Amino acid sequence: MISRLLGRRTAANQRTNPLAGLSVPPGAGLLTCRVLDPVGEPIRQADFTVSDLNGRKIVSGETDPFGTVVAMVPLGEYRLAVAAESFSSHRGNASVADEGQHCGLGDITLQIAPSMPLPAPGEWVIEPAHSRIGFVARHIGLARVHGRFENFAGAIRIGETMEQTAMHVIIGAESIDTNVRVRDDHLRSADFLDVANYPTLEFYSEHFAHRGGNNWAITGALSLHGVTRTVTLEAKYLGVGNGMDGEARAAVSASTELHREDFTVSWQSMLARGIAVVGSSIKIDLDVQIVPKGTKGWPMV
Repeated sequence: MISRLLGRRTAANQRTNPLAGLSVPPGAGLLTCRVLDPVGEPIRQADFTVSDLNGRKIVSGETDPFGTVVAMVPLGEYRLAVAAESFSSHRGNASVADEGQHCGLGDITLQIAPSMPLPAPGEWVIEPAHSRIGFVARHIGLARVHGRFENFAGAIRIGETMEQTAMHVIIGAESIDTNVRVRDDHLRSADFLDVANYPTLEFYSEHFAHRGGNNWAITGALSLHGVTRTVTLEAKYLGVGNGMDGEARAAVSASTELHREDFTVSWQSMLARGIAVVGSSIKIDLDVQIVPKGTKGWPMV
């Protein structure tokens, strides 16, 4: 009877304390806490790092779907850093002193981070020397092919609000470069980009949707190979600053995935002819800096 009673108590303890059944080696303990937003909801996939007092990283990871941090560490004094997208970071001290036990830090609440200031309203242009439009595709479904477009230009009209903002980007199709001349010539041919008939790729957008923090969705029309499709760029705004000559600059990184079949570039016909140069899906990556239109030394798009 006593053994059954103890068994029931042990089972109940494990249900109320999920760490009860976790085996901790000698000389170690557990560091635990929950990471919450200002309204008490757990923050999943927040990054945490546990370091010793000399700044050496001991362990790092992400919070689980319940915002929980569990780190098994040797006994000692530590610093805990927690960071999450759109929130201010947290730093604090923790002491793990009892072997086999856990040091519960309770709930850590991250505050909403202040938004970065947006570029001033007006006409801006892409500054090509510090911008890049690249892509990654699969070669015959195996190795990755990295490439870029060398020639492009763009204009961005920043409105009083982002809802009044628009952008137009033009890319020279013939400027595609994967560092393999034979492949580049083939990509320019009628089998793929057909630059003789479709010399440019163009993207136009008037829809900027705030996703929280510094994240934006830019949805617009992409014209490629004579076909126009709706495409959404997942963008991260990197802020504004000043260049070497004092000129204003703003920066953004963005990415999207295209499917060649959407633009009538036939994957099946390529396979039938034994020309599997790149895969059917292509990831586009952009790193862009913009400057006010009329800035000395940069294009008047």
